[in-house]
Amino acid sequence: MSFRINNRIVPPIQRPEQGLNASGINSGDRFKDVLSQTLQKAEGSIKISSHAGRRLMERNISLNASDMKQLSDAMDRARAKGARDSLILYKDIAFIASIKNRTLITAVDPKNSKEDVFTNIDSAVIIK
Repeated sequence: MSFRINNRIVPPIQRPEQGLNASGINSGDRFKDVLSQTLQKAEGSIKISSHAGRRLMERNISLNASDMKQLSDAMDRARAKGARDSLILYKDIAFIASIKNRTLITAVDPKNSKEDVFTNIDSAVIIK
């Protein structure tokens, strides 16, 4: 649809009224349901910062779905205890994670750790 500007006035856009869709569900309610489901899925996911992504690539560390599930569970346990920034020890890899943002900040393997000192953390989680 095209609009013409007459005498410097733009006609208002006509919005379709919200109503029942073909399946008999209010489209506003359906959007809320889809949004809710999407947010629930995203809650359990882990983000990997660009820094952590580079470290994982440089150090040839690969994480599969099972590893990500273990890390996600560790973050859930840390959050339940009130942690904000944690050291997560998984296999022979140390991860620094922002629990609040569910983000892996960096990853260190034993070969590349220089000082073995981790700062600015308030908790540690050991995954067995």
